[in-house]
Amino acid sequence: MFFTKRRIGGLLLLAFCVTYGLLSQQIPLLPIQARSAFNAKTMPEVLSVLGIALSLAIVFLPAPGEYLELKGKAWGMTIAFLVLMSFYGLTIRPLGFVLSSSILLGVGYWILGERKWWLLLITSVPVATAFWALMSLGLGVFIEPLPWFLRG
Repeated sequence: MFFTKRRIGGLLLLAFCVTYGLLSQQIPLLPIQARSAFNAKTMPEVLSVLGIALSLAIVFLPAPGEYLELKGKAWGMTIAFLVLMSFYGLTIRPLGFVLSSSILLGVGYWILGERKWWLLLITSVPVATAFWALMSLGLGVFIEPLPWFLRG
């Protein structure tokens, strides 16, 4: 549940700090104080900005009991997908969209646990080709489909 006592308190503190900051703009200054670096408005403005930042941190950051549990997650799979996406970004221009995307999808399916090579092939190549056709032929966005050595 988003609205806990802690977050409601943070929202009330936020409302107070915003009001304090707006009211601090009504502090009258003498003409000689208008150009000075430190005047009667400086400290209330700094306090309101700090209060707003801290109250936003209270509202949006998780409480100590709400932190994400990082143990037991599939970190190897996560790192493998990060490496795969980096490989995809580096190979999309030299290999072309269809081949590079087919490799991305096939290896991604393999990382997720599919081991039948024919199923990897018949699921990744048609999806990459259909997406290329949709983008290039349907929407008019040119994407180089073939590797550099097959281009005419």
